[in-house]
Amino acid sequence: MFAAVVLEQHGYPPLVLSFESIDGLDHVLFVYRRNGRWGSVARSRDPGLHGRKPVFATPRALALSYVDTYVDFTGGVTGYAVADMREMGDYDWRFSRRYVWPAEQFLLDYPHKSIKTNAAHIAGLRRRYRAFRKAHRMKPVDYKGRDTWTPIPEGFKKAEGLRFAG
Repeated sequence: MFAAVVLEQHGYPPLVLSFESIDGLDHVLFVYRRNGRWGSVARSRDPGLHGRKPVFATPRALALSYVDTYVDFTGGVTGYAVADMREMGDYDWRFSRRYVWPAEQFLLDYPHKSIKTNAAHIAGLRRRYRAFRKAHRMKPVDYKGRDTWTPIPEGFKKAEGLRFAG
């Protein structure tokens, strides 16, 4: 949400990509278009949920780039939506001195498009995730499509070069 506020001041519409997850731990990140391609700005405790370069033809393609990296012990993307925060009307989601529950409720109520995933693929990712965490005591960063990610913080870089394969 912070990125949406800041980048709106630089001419970008306040668009966010909202993910629904099987474990109820939804995730929201700022999305933008540059030269007709979609990208995102995001930071997370999870290296796979950081931003993406503007190389995706559609919001769906951008959302799909997060499906594998969203899988951990319990998570898995079930749906996504691109929401324009200006649709909230007069509510001051940008600078509210109180709470942001209305913005959260707006995103929870916003219609999400379903993402169907292959159960066997997700089960395999979850097994590999658990094995990687057990062996290395850190979250994996070696995913297909990693070249589309924006740079991740130094703290995650020690996992670079470790193979996330089962």
